[in-house]
Amino acid sequence: MKKLFQAFAFIVLLFSFMSCGPGRVTVGARMDAPYYERPVRPGPNYVWVDGDWYYRNGRYEYHHGYWVRSRNSRHWSNGVWIQSNKGWYWRKGRWQHH
Repeated sequence: MKKLFQAFAFIVLLFSFMSCGPGRVTVGARMDAPYYERPVRPGPNYVWVDGDWYYRNGRYEYHHGYWVRSRNSRHWSNGVWIQSNKGWYWRKGRWQHH
C-alpha cells in the first residue's frame, strides 16, 4: 500500500510541475511564414507537414515543413495563428484521429 501511495504522489507531483510551464506567448501581430519551395514527395505514402512556429530566445522562430510517412487512422492538422484579447499566439500543428 505504501508503494502505491508513493507512486500516486509521484504522479501528482509530476503533473503539478508540468503544468507550471510558461503559458502561451502572444505577439502584437501574426507573422507570415517565409516562402520556400516544397521538396518533391519522397513516395506515395508521405504527407506534407507544414512549418511551425516555436517560441525561443524571446521571439517566435519558424521551422520549415517536411514530408513524413502517413500515420494510420490519423491526419495532420496544420498549426494556426489564433487571435486573443492579448494578441496573437501560435497553436502548433498536430496529428488527429479521423
